[in-house]
Amino acid sequence: MANDPATIDHRTGGGRAPTRVGTRPAGRAGTAASPWRRRLLVAGLVLAALNLRPAITGLGPLLEEVRDGLAMSGTVAGLLTSAPALCFAVFGSAAPRLARRLGPAAVVFAGMAAVAAGLALRPLAGGTGAFLAAGVLALAGIAVSNVLMPVIVKRWFPDRIGPMTGLYSMALSLGTAAAAALTVPATRALGGDWRLGLGVWALPAALAAAVWLPVARGRRRTRSGDAAAGTTGDAAGAGTSDGGPDGDGRTPRLRITRSATAWSLGVFFGLQSTAAYIVMGWLPQIFRDAGLPATTAGLLLAATMGLGIPLSFVLPRIAARLRHQGPLAALLALCGLGGYAGLWLAPAEGAWAWALLLGVSNCAFPLVLTLIGMRARTGAGVAGLSAFAQGTGYLISVPGPLLVGALHQHTGGWDAPLALMAALMAAQLCAGLAAGRDRCVEDDPRVRD
Repeated sequence: MANDPATIDHRTGGGRAPTRVGTRPAGRAGTAASPWRRRLLVAGLVLAALNLRPAITGLGPLLEEVRDGLAMSGTVAGLLTSAPALCFAVFGSAAPRLARRLGPAAVVFAGMAAVAAGLALRPLAGGTGAFLAAGVLALAGIAVSNVLMPVIVKRWFPDRIGPMTGLYSMALSLGTAAAAALTVPATRALGGDWRLGLGVWALPAALAAAVWLPVARGRRRTRSGDAAAGTTGDAAGAGTSDGGPDGDGRTPRLRITRSATAWSLGVFFGLQSTAAYIVMGWLPQIFRDAGLPATTAGLLLAATMGLGIPLSFVLPRIAARLRHQGPLAALLALCGLGGYAGLWLAPAEGAWAWALLLGVSNCAFPLVLTLIGMRARTGAGVAGLSAFAQGTGYLISVPGPLLVGALHQHTGGWDAPLALMAALMAAQLCAGLAAGRDRCVEDDPRVRD
């Protein structure tokens, strides 16, 4: 890993020698950890990532049954598919502040506990309002964990940003695909009750919370010991500086909103999220309306998401070795445009081909996560950039699934929604070219006080 470009800062910044991204000055606490604790962190990272999407993709194959059971209109169903993006934007922005106060491990533990509680309560809902409220609880837990995944990688694995980003991206894709593929069979095995089929996904979230609990407790003890000794411990997490590019241990305040790099990442994140949530929320319905059975539609969504399992592990390594990642972002967008064209022309006949093309396109998500880790030099920079890019991006993505649902309801078909999806993918291609430029947020003098 000594020469992994993901961990090397090739920007010399005024004649300085290149330094490792995310490394800390000698003597500072933060990256040192006992082997068992690092293994526990790896296990926790993987388990948390596995639970970042089942609340969403488990719903898609059963959306028709949920709508019938709760007497839900098409517009409200569109709101349901937009709720993840809205919650991620609203709750994700609080993650850096919570991490500064409690430590990132404690926040991820609380997030996993919220996911488990929300998914356990959602099947008990007697109406649309209660169903949405329980879903919001789960999505709030996902939101804060989303933001802190790059922060945890940057802070505790600064010499393995590419591989660790690939590992948790792969786990995220695995959880996404598993929920899409297994929710309908699980529902049938449990007597055909969609409530039980959705509720089973509370169990892996509870397991993830159980793994993060000892990590959070250990970090709390470290914070207490550091406070008593008058030092800064590593549990400060996302909010503390890694010494900054000046290496003086001072925490510089970064005005991320003034960075063109941050805005390009935010727009790219938003447009790829729009595409992902439209696909997760509506792709099974597109296939079902084309005459395919629910089980097949679920398997096709699983194939779309499952393709991200190997690609999410490989893609961050490839991106880390490129100086400019824009062409890679453009290639993924072109695959998405090909998938939409296929859904327009022959949704049933070429269903598997279109599902696989969209699966490749969805790998813009691990790409943008990798870019977040590469476009800031310090832990504080990654925390701010991650919160800004994800918060801004998810806000941008809110209208997409709503518009798709409304267009489908008012036109009675999928031509107009697919045209909208293609236009948004073309915009994503342009944003990806801008986000792939080789620069860091700290390089812009406007971001510093």
